Amino acid sequence: MRKLFTPENNWTFLQPLLMSMEHCARCHTCSDACHIYEESGRNPLYRPAYRSEVFRRIYHKYIKNGSTFIHGDIDLNWETVSRLIELAYRCNLCRRCAQTCPIGADNALLAREIRKVASQEMGISSKECHDDGSMLQLTVGSSTGMNALVVKDNLEFIDEDTSEKTGIKVETPWDKEGADILLLHNAGEIMAWPENPGAFAALLNAAGLSWTLSSDIAAYDAINYGVWYDDVQFARVALLHAQAAKKLKVKKIVMGECGHAHKALTVIADKILTGDLNIPRESAFTVLHEIVKSGRIKFDKSRNDFPVTLHDPCNVVRLMGIVRPQREIIKAIVPENRYHPMKPEGIHNYCCGGGSGFAIMSGHNFSDWRHHVAGRRKFRQILEAFQGEPMDKDHPKYVCAPCSNCKGQIRDIIKYYDAWEKAGIHYGGLVELMVNAMVDAKPGYIDWEWH
Repeated sequence: MRKLFTPENNWTFLQPLLMSMEHCARCHTCSDACHIYEESGRNPLYRPAYRSEVFRRIYHKYIKNGSTFIHGDIDLNWETVSRLIELAYRCNLCRRCAQTCPIGADNALLAREIRKVASQEMGISSKECHDDGSMLQLTVGSSTGMNALVVKDNLEFIDEDTSEKTGIKVETPWDKEGADILLLHNAGEIMAWPENPGAFAALLNAAGLSWTLSSDIAAYDAINYGVWYDDVQFARVALLHAQAAKKLKVKKIVMGECGHAHKALTVIADKILTGDLNIPRESAFTVLHEIVKSGRIKFDKSRNDFPVTLHDPCNVVRLMGIVRPQREIIKAIVPENRYHPMKPEGIHNYCCGGGSGFAIMSGHNFSDWRHHVAGRRKFRQILEAFQGEPMDKDHPKYVCAPCSNCKGQIRDIIKYYDAWEKAGIHYGGLVELMVNAMVDAKPGYIDWEWH
């Protein structure tokens, strides 16, 4: 903990950390904003300020040698530490609490810093995030376990399938030096949702953009699991992404539909990518928005004549403020009377319940807890968005979730509550909706039978 409060060891987050440690009015405004606290039956353990208060008491007593009469007493022992780490992994890090705090204290940051101490100093981390996540990405090239040859082989099949489904010749360019765009996919899309990278290729090619993928290690997988728990692991992956872009001499890096990749490489990486590694980094949403507004691709709204709602990924929308592009795209490709906004929406939307690594965690009873607590508010929000629509699978409805982590969570929620069979609720990304509405593509890109 002492290292956290020294510039040489935590220059990345020291200022907001100090502010959040020193300033909390204990008003618990943050509790009313927290979906986990709400869905737990308002269990005090899940108040955003609860674990923060434990952390603050340790800080004031053992780091600052402050008055326990003023700040509260606590005994530093293994029971306290282990429970604190457990509580840090019961937070989605969605930062809805920070947005609500009247003085700007960021309890989600404190949860993340607790995870960081556990990982970097104690060797305690989620197996899915560390062993099966960032370590696998650094050694093999992707958290999926796929090396470059396997990824290329898969994308060759995806290109063929997309060409057949759309009637448009689709070919993914690899290692194209001097391209305008280096596109970084979450490699999970290639395995679980191949229609997503296929749709990206179809759109970028049809728009006439100069783009490429990189086969360098880690550069074909945009995810950066270190952003959830470990600064060192985060920095290692971010540097590999930037070095791949530098090697290919691209003009900019564009992040695909992955919220945590957006957060890692376009926000936090500003702290470490300097000099010639400070390559411009942009969201796919703004690129896709420019394609729609340019008129280079013609869309037919009537092809998306089914109910659509939009999920806002926390790290794209609340953290980065990218709110309008995806909505203006939907306005251009979905009939107005078929769009059903979630309430609340935009920066006030709720986390999918899979944030901060939850969507990939499944040990012990964690999946049940994730669906019953962390994800239940999102599921109820989806059902509320489609109120008034026939709730059966003969009337399919589309949850547009433009983030791989969010899609994984929403997929699991739909399966857990049997929402396809009972209510006809399907899910997918934004680019799939766009290709489904492309005039030059054969109709029916969205496969309702696959869910």
